[in-house]
Amino acid sequence: MTDNYLIVVGVDGSDGGRRALDWATREATTRGGTVQAVITWRWDGVESGPATATNPGDEKQHARAILDREIQAVTAGRAPLSPVAAEVVEGRAADVLTHAARGADLLVLGSHGHSRFRHTVLGSVSEECVRKASCPVVVIPVPVPAPPAPAELAVPS
Repeated sequence: MTDNYLIVVGVDGSDGGRRALDWATREATTRGGTVQAVITWRWDGVESGPATATNPGDEKQHARAILDREIQAVTAGRAPLSPVAAEVVEGRAADVLTHAARGADLLVLGSHGHSRFRHTVLGSVSEECVRKASCPVVVIPVPVPAPPAPAELAVPS
């Protein structure tokens, strides 16, 4: 174990991002490393869905609030826990995350986040990061609800 083992994790306020942050903090604790939780924001709204702010400063503050809330939710009541650094960065999620992970040991992502595009197996950001990252990428799946069981076949009497 080493104190300089670094796990970068993408956080976006989604269930996938929360699960990725939870996994990353547990893994970093096991390895004696640290976590760098990264959230991205864009003023153009391409990846952020409905407008949540009226100017870039508000959008950045909104992202910071999401990140702080997610870190608190995952780390509350857990000890001992590896340090979690928080970073809010403007830009395209896949570009920012792969850049942040250049010197990391792992990049951890949820399989689907809040992107407006949804792929069958991986979300668009996860898929792009898997292709572009210079370190191993761990993609934490988001459980898919099981389809309803088929109705029992009626047997005529």
